[in-house]
Amino acid sequence: MAQTKSDPNYKIIAENRRARYDYAIEDDIECGIILMGSEVKSLRSAQSNIAESYAAVEEGELWLVNSYIAPYSQAKTWGHEERRRRKLLVSKRELSKLWQATSRQGMTIVPLVMYFNHKGFVKIKIGIAKGKKNHDKRATEAQRDWGRQKQRLLKNG
Repeated sequence: MAQTKSDPNYKIIAENRRARYDYAIEDDIECGIILMGSEVKSLRSAQSNIAESYAAVEEGELWLVNSYIAPYSQAKTWGHEERRRRKLLVSKRELSKLWQATSRQGMTIVPLVMYFNHKGFVKIKIGIAKGKKNHDKRATEAQRDWGRQKQRLLKNG
C-alpha cells in the first residue's frame, strides 16, 4: 500500500483506528469489495465508517458486516441500504487461511482501512486479529509513552 505523492487516485476513505488498540493484529490482507454504483459515488465524498464493522466467513464466502456507507442523495430510485452486508473478494487460499484462523484459532477478522487504490478501485485491508485484554492494552500504552519520553530525552540531550 505504498502511496506516492503524485498519485491522484489513491485516497483513504475510512480508517479503523480503534482496531489496533483493541486487537493484536497478526496479519493483514488486501481484498476487493463488491459495491453498487451509488455506494462508490458516496465513497468518493468520503462518507463511510468501518469502525463498528467486522468480516466473517460464511458458506465459503467472506462478508463485511455492519459497515456504513451514507446514502447518495442523487441516486433516488437505485439507491443502496446503508448497512447492508457486502461481499469481499479474496483468493481461495486466503479464504481458507481466514476460515482456519477464525474457526480453529479463535481469531477475529477486523477491517483496518478502506481506500481507493492507484487504479481507482475500492479496496479494503482486513487484519487477522486476537482480542487484547485490559492488561495488554495498558502494556501497549506504557510502551508507547516510554517511546515518546525516550524521544524527548534524546532530542533535548
